[in-house]
Amino acid sequence: MSNIAHLKFNDFAPDVELLTVEGQPIRLSALWQGKVLVLAFTRHFGCPQCKEMMDNLVQFKPEMAARGLSLAVVTQGTPEAAKAFCSERAPGVTCLADPERAAYRAYGLARANWWQSILSVRVMRSNRRLAREKGWKPELPPPGQDAMQMSGTFIIGPDGKIRLPYYYDDIADHPPVELLLRGVMGMDWATPLDAPIAGGTE
Repeated sequence: MSNIAHLKFNDFAPDVELLTVEGQPIRLSALWQGKVLVLAFTRHFGCPQCKEMMDNLVQFKPEMAARGLSLAVVTQGTPEAAKAFCSERAPGVTCLADPERAAYRAYGLARANWWQSILSVRVMRSNRRLAREKGWKPELPPPGQDAMQMSGTFIIGPDGKIRLPYYYDDIADHPPVELLLRGVMGMDWATPLDAPIAGGTE
């Protein structure tokens, strides 16, 4: 069992310095200044579920933008590897390189156990479905990437506080896009959580 602590609602989001796909340093806080950030962590580049997650995020990126949500994806890859992966899977999306997995640790993303990865019935079903529908099969990760690294998705407000920490139960667990777009009970993600919860406008 991992002893990495999970972040909670209203915690300050860790402001880690990562690299862009061009190899330039960037602090995560630069991405949530004045806007709501959806920060999605991938597993490794041979993971079918991660390819599906990226496709879903790209599909709904215009609707996210219309609702004032920006999107950034953190990968385990080097800048060069992240650039190649994101050019194929997520063109136009802000992708970041974290080959040392510093942000993964800071955001409480641990390594999967066997039940969260290989032995999960949901993962087995997901693998069969993605192989049948997409032709994707689990592959070994590229050198330097950890096959057991878990994913996670976080919504961070303009104040740098976490509105939604979504930790996966297993590697096939993705947050519903409806939750990312419309929040809990239709709340406005830009509204601080210490204020009354009010539904967003439609």
